[in-house]
Amino acid sequence: MKFKSFAAAIALGALSVTTVNFAADAKKDSQIEKAVAGDWRSADNKSRDVYRHPADALAFWGLKPGMTILELQPGGGWWTEILAPYARLTKGEFYATGADLADPALSDNARKGRADFEAKYANAAVYGKVNVVNWGAKAAPLPAGKFDFVLAARVFHGWMGNNQQDANLANIFASLKPGGILAIEQHRGNPGAEPVRDGYVTEQAVIDAATKAGFKFEGKSEVNANPKDTKDHPFGVWTLPPTRQSSEDNKPVDASFDRAKYDAIGESDRMTLKFSKPKK
Repeated sequence: MKFKSFAAAIALGALSVTTVNFAADAKKDSQIEKAVAGDWRSADNKSRDVYRHPADALAFWGLKPGMTILELQPGGGWWTEILAPYARLTKGEFYATGADLADPALSDNARKGRADFEAKYANAAVYGKVNVVNWGAKAAPLPAGKFDFVLAARVFHGWMGNNQQDANLANIFASLKPGGILAIEQHRGNPGAEPVRDGYVTEQAVIDAATKAGFKFEGKSEVNANPKDTKDHPFGVWTLPPTRQSSEDNKPVDASFDRAKYDAIGESDRMTLKFSKPKK
């Protein structure tokens, strides 16, 4: 049977919702495509699209026009360059987490990092209003029932390494509207491996943590799979691009170290998971 759409195939049971491979006929949002193609994005960030497939991933996760979006721990803003302009283009709202300014013990470096992020995305003509909310172990909870779409990109290895996943997921769950989406991109460990090791996390560990917090698992895509990634690198996932760590603790690089071998792998094998907050 030929289906009119990817969604229809799922609805009629032709595809298992828990093992979804992103299909070429999934309906694309032209504004997502416009945000991904934007000339405001840096050349370095665009060069990584071949590994991170932003338009396909966002379509799979179900980002829609007008949504109120939260990006968790945005780092340098690879996703911010896409999500903030998308929110502006579709009359939505964009939020990102930042260092907790209410924490009296906050370091000067963390304070500067937040200020630099806010300055980088201050051009409202491109990014709209970039709202930054406090985030940290001592931070006040996120606003309750506020968000339609929350993106957690490559954060679970840090959360699980510090045993913060349960508290963080409970906070996110409360911040989502009923029916809201939790989108996860994460370096993927091999099935049966340690739940978290060398920057990799198993899919099952993420699914177990999210469902424990009350989320419904909607499915996964293999759009960011990389079968070349053997996950046994000398400096963990950070051996691979874009970090490209080549020595321990900034020591001189051993002349025999084969950097080209790891560059040829590309970026890590990644899970692309979708969860939702039940409507009832």
